Amino acid sequence: MGLKGFERRLERVIEGAFARAFRSGLRPVELGRRLVREMDDNRSVDVRGRTLVPNHFTVEMSEQDCAEFADISDSLTRELAEAAREHARDEGYHFLGPVGVELQASQRMRTGAFQIVGRLKEGRHGVGAGSLLLPTGERLPLGDGTVTIGRRPESTIVLADPNASRNHAEIRPHGTGYLLVDLNSTNGSMVNGSRVTSHRLADGDEITIGGTRIRFEAS
Repeated sequence: MGLKGFERRLERVIEGAFARAFRSGLRPVELGRRLVREMDDNRSVDVRGRTLVPNHFTVEMSEQDCAEFADISDSLTRELAEAAREHARDEGYHFLGPVGVELQASQRMRTGAFQIVGRLKEGRHGVGAGSLLLPTGERLPLGDGTVTIGRRPESTIVLADPNASRNHAEIRPHGTGYLLVDLNSTNGSMVNGSRVTSHRLADGDEITIGGTRIRFEAS
């Protein structure tokens, strides 16, 4: 499912508007196929019985190909990371830390050739993987800092929502995961339809603050 979604998005984002920019034979969808194969080929099982897969990927390609992808490198690496997350959810894989993808030019690569090297990489201070999918479609990666949510302009996530308090809630690193903590808000914080004061977030949890819904993904 993840790779199919990647292919569909790449058709819209790259194969359409940016197609004229590609003169080499290297197609973005080939990178997506190789990346998910790198995950499948490098699975391991940890002491808790979880299937771990690489979460940091280096894509080596020729200098010419790297230059041709330069104008869309942010979109391309973002879509490759999203394909990795979706594939992990489909297969029940786990990451040690946030998913990252980087493009790297290599003099030893001929035009049209590439290789992807994936590795396991912990988050800073041992914090695991996690991100928030905002209503705008933007993804906010979580790290070892606290994310604040509310109407205050200084909040990490600023809500223009009259039903949200100025200092409404925080998401804090907690062990290898993340904890949602309500800050005694007026209308409360909800996770999956239930009001909570604190809640250890799990993949797919839907956080509701006022009329705003935010999805937590453990990747």
